[in-house]
Amino acid sequence: MSTAVATAENGTAAPLLEQAPPLLIKKLSETAKLPTRGSAFAAGYDLYASKATTIPARGKALVDTDIAIAVPAGTYGRIAPRSGLASKHFIDTGAGVIDADYRGQVKVLLFNHADTDFAVVEGDRVAQLVIERIYTPEVVEVAELEESIRGAGGFGSTGKN
Repeated sequence: MSTAVATAENGTAAPLLEQAPPLLIKKLSETAKLPTRGSAFAAGYDLYASKATTIPARGKALVDTDIAIAVPAGTYGRIAPRSGLASKHFIDTGAGVIDADYRGQVKVLLFNHADTDFAVVEGDRVAQLVIERIYTPEVVEVAELEESIRGAGGFGSTGKN
């Protein structure tokens, strides 16, 4: 009996736990790059800038990827930050939910928390695409909610740190 294996761009391999449906990608330009995983156990697929963009100091900008995607049914795509951009350049991502029925270009909203402009070059990895399963229960209005130990406490109510 053989085990299916996933191989990352860097050549590392890991066993597949289950066969997932494919993530479908359409390139919208010649400068578009397919998303890649940095290692066999990487949760996210790196997304690449398809053109140069400047993120102004203390500002924001949309970065084109020139790809459209179709995530598997029962999932959505979450645009997540890249840890290196955050820790080295104070760059964060925002507004990153891609629904299963969206077919437009994937764009990445980047926030620059630094005091200097940040240059994105064509081909730079700008964010990660994480495919997450979703559960969409029926919404039911009730007169009361069952009590819990926590109650209505929020914003730091469960501890000092």
